[in-house]
Amino acid sequence: MDKSNLRSNIIGKLQTLTATERRNIELSLKDNLLMSNVWRQSSVIGITISHGFEWDTESIIKTAWQNGKRICVPKCRAKEREMDFYKINNYNQLEIVYYNLQEPKPQETEKIAKNHIDLLVVPGLLFDKQGYRIGFGGGYYDRFLTDFTNKKLSLAADMQIVDKLPYESFDIPMDDVITESGFLKQGGC
Repeated sequence: MDKSNLRSNIIGKLQTLTATERRNIELSLKDNLLMSNVWRQSSVIGITISHGFEWDTESIIKTAWQNGKRICVPKCRAKEREMDFYKINNYNQLEIVYYNLQEPKPQETEKIAKNHIDLLVVPGLLFDKQGYRIGFGGGYYDRFLTDFTNKKLSLAADMQIVDKLPYESFDIPMDDVITESGFLKQGGC
């Protein structure tokens, strides 16, 4: 099955989850992330503002702020098909952009150098046991990860884990994938 069909298939499955099922998975993902060593040891967290059927990141972000962590969120540069991360202190520093995404307002936020992000929480649709992922198809994270040397992990439901995914030589696996059941160890959470 090609990546497009794999994406469509998992999106269909994710959309069939009830609100209660989603909430239970999200609570477990958050708990498992917050218990991880990599989370506790990280001061600057790069994380997306979730939307649609993505796993909720708002409660993770708010908990991070309460614990004194700095949160950086992506701002896409569509023309270059690349992104930068900006430190936000509250949700008022976000604006609605294309596809109803929320992104930081550059004039109100601070751009953070890639190497200053201790932990990058990378979104995705499917993951395999080696940590390879299929994202949403834009390639923004793939390009960002090419020279990102710090910790990177993803949050995924057990249903999003498969034995093996097709990947290219330029694809970069996650160090860790956290599921509602625990940790799919790669680099050691």
